[in-house]
Amino acid sequence: MTKVTKNVSVMCFHDELCQVFNAAMTALSLLREGSNVTIFFGSRGVLAIHKDKVKDLKCMPDQPKEVSDAVMKRMEEMELPTVEEMLFMLYKEGAKLLACPLNVPLFGMAKADFVEGVELANPATYYKEIVVPADMNLTF
Repeated sequence: MTKVTKNVSVMCFHDELCQVFNAAMTALSLLREGSNVTIFFGSRGVLAIHKDKVKDLKCMPDQPKEVSDAVMKRMEEMELPTVEEMLFMLYKEGAKLLACPLNVPLFGMAKADFVEGVELANPATYYKEIVVPADMNLTF
């Protein structure tokens, strides 16, 4: 069976663990099925690619602590990869990882703060070259 190659744009605008996890897992799954994947981190999503903050993403901070703790416990029991591990896999397996150049300084970050493989998006070409020609645009 032949894999279908699609150009996929995934945009992650959150720093909440479940949202970032879903964005990364979706991107990784599509990449492994043969798609060309670009994942863009904008707004609070840039915090998810900070090499120190990625380790401390919170699960459902708007829910009672026992709900959040139960989800975290279940994720651990399922032995799911961490967001940090998935970002590394995405990078090493060929996804393009981009950070919003407007939000990075807004949150007091610099390129040196990024996990490995993340580059700043070029605002002059990002939408024209990535989003508009994409076969799928997914947002988280």
